Amino acid sequence: MKFRHMMHQAGRCCLLLATAGLGHAAPPATASSLFGISTPSGPGASNSLSVPMQIILLMTLLTLLPAVVMSITPFLRITVVLHFLRQALGTQSTPSNQVLIGISLFLTILIMNPVATEMYHKGWEPMEKNQLTYQQAFDEGSKPLKAFLVRFAREKDVALFLEVSHSPSPRNPGDLDLKVLVPAYILSELKAGFQIGAVLFLPFLVIDLVVASVTLSLGMMQLPPVMISAPFKVLLFVLVDGWNLVLGSLVKSFYT
Repeated sequence: MKFRHMMHQAGRCCLLLATAGLGHAAPPATASSLFGISTPSGPGASNSLSVPMQIILLMTLLTLLPAVVMSITPFLRITVVLHFLRQALGTQSTPSNQVLIGISLFLTILIMNPVATEMYHKGWEPMEKNQLTYQQAFDEGSKPLKAFLVRFAREKDVALFLEVSHSPSPRNPGDLDLKVLVPAYILSELKAGFQIGAVLFLPFLVIDLVVASVTLSLGMMQLPPVMISAPFKVLLFVLVDGWNLVLGSLVKSFYT
């Protein structure tokens, strides 16, 4: 039940983020009802979205949900690192892509649960109670996400997208727009993932070099060194409890 409640909150917060563009386009003097939520309207205005239109909007926003999950959460770094780890071990398709994605998804839910809960309480709940307009709810709900993205976005990447978007320099990190923070966070996470992946490769590369030099010195030209080094790499990874070290370090890196 706790997991279902956590997933429910995360889904609502992602939908709130994915509908950001609609909030800017909505006329301020008309009423709108999106997903059963009414926003304050002007005098005498009683227009609302029909149920079929709400369903169409909901289905459209659900198509953006995978991109949101993969781009602005720890899912990006975790999947990159796990892919590098599998390549370094030389186990081809073991673990399978489905297993790696499942591990990444559940670790992402674990890490993002506090952020999603704060977004839900600050944005969605007041909007359900008609205490905030849609735009106000989006602004309040996006603050925890901005704080999370700012922690891991490099200044160099932020400066790049400020320059590309011709946006003025903010007075403090909290004033950064999501259109700048999101791509900057993605670049920063890609760099972090590749750095961790390169470090993971080193011990297994040493094993490959040792095995290759031994096989060449013995004149075993026809036997691929990878076939001999693969069991040694897997054995080393198991002996040092590699999954605990790698996944534990990944999760802890988002709490520092």
